[in-house]
Amino acid sequence: MSDRYNHLNKYLKDKFGERTLKICIDAGFTCPNRDGTKSIGGCIFCSNQGSGEHINQFIKNNSNKSLINNNLLENQIKNIKLQINTYFNSYKANRANKFIAYFQNFTNTYDSIENLKLKYDSALINNKIVALAIATRPDCINEDVCKLISSYKEKVSVWVEIGLQTSNDNTGKIINRCYSSSDFTNAVKLLNKYNIDVVTHIMIGLPNENLEDLKNTVTFINSHNIQGLKIHSTYITKNTVLEKMYNENKYNPITLDYYIESACYVLTHINPNIIIHKISGDAPKDLLVAPEWNKHKKWIINGIDKYMKDNNLYQGKYF
Repeated sequence: MSDRYNHLNKYLKDKFGERTLKICIDAGFTCPNRDGTKSIGGCIFCSNQGSGEHINQFIKNNSNKSLINNNLLENQIKNIKLQINTYFNSYKANRANKFIAYFQNFTNTYDSIENLKLKYDSALINNKIVALAIATRPDCINEDVCKLISSYKEKVSVWVEIGLQTSNDNTGKIINRCYSSSDFTNAVKLLNKYNIDVVTHIMIGLPNENLEDLKNTVTFINSHNIQGLKIHSTYITKNTVLEKMYNENKYNPITLDYYIESACYVLTHINPNIIIHKISGDAPKDLLVAPEWNKHKKWIINGIDKYMKDNNLYQGKYF
């Protein structure tokens, strides 16, 4: 593994003293971009299952339990516990002794404070869980949410993941993001106020974007106090608006070479203190439409490592 950028795995090992793995959780949340509050259908690249395809398949393969209670919230809480226990009863739990409860699917701060607390509490059922990670949207961060999340810092490490994707609000409209870059800024300021670590997501290859847009996004991120970054490629999955655009020749996915060079631009221009949580987006192979190279994670990671090494690059070289 390259040491030319700050890898999450090394950061976690240094922080917790040993290998630490994520337990991905689908807590039954929806999104204001899906339930009609702001829009329906979600972002154009988002499938009906959000980012939870891997979670649902894992539970299906590893547990024969079903939930029959008619109380939705009660079912969701039981399901969270089921996911945690299923993970600990699987082979995956043998690969580490410490774990992160990662609320991944859809918008995991989009509920009442009371319900959020019940859901977060239901994940912290094993002392092997040493961190709580919460993925959400910037327009679903407010003072009360920050107070609640901050309260967990006494027990576990905490961070919040916020999708930015791009700083270009025109692109934001194209992808039906339904929040602005200023919403992102406001959310980060609030999280900073409560000393909650912030991890942001950016995407390379969004419709109509070029390298100049990516440069602007990197500059925008560097103007904020964030602690982590996820770099994603834009891939097309089945039953999405982006698939429709692709089939109508209104969107062409980027090449692997373009992605590698662009990701390396991000790494070399981003703040050198930021932890890099991810350098590729992983589409479920059975749902992936294009690009085909997205199926080959090693191609991406090895390609980025080789490009950085061959060109004597490292994180923050041009920061």
